[in-house]
Amino acid sequence: QVQLVESGGGLVQAGDSLTLSCGFFGHTFSSYAMGWFRQAPGKEREFVATISWSGGSTYYAGSVKGRFTISRNNVKNTVSLQLNSLKPEDTAVYYCAARGAGIMSATPNDYDTWGRGTQVTVSS
Repeated sequence: QVQLVESGGGLVQAGDSLTLSCGFFGHTFSSYAMGWFRQAPGKEREFVATISWSGGSTYYAGSVKGRFTISRNNVKNTVSLQLNSLKPEDTAVYYCAARGAGIMSATPNDYDTWGRGTQVTVSS
């Protein structure tokens, strides 16, 4: 059974940077596509970024493109999200998700397993 554990959230100021990490346990990491999603209070969960099983392809939401970078390490079984130039509207709980099909997706329902999330709060 796959388990995902996120870390790295915190309270930062606008313009700051933060790195989120997600540890993958319980299966062959390199066969999974991975994604990051976020959910702000009172809003639906939204797509942030996704990366293919090999790490060779990535895709971002328009609101974060150019500021956030997703990457993975198939030796350490981790996926990371580098958040730069943070804005107050980036405040949310950030979730890591795994998709066994190995193909990137921006649709939450395509993902099989979710982490518990890590809080990112950006003050103005």
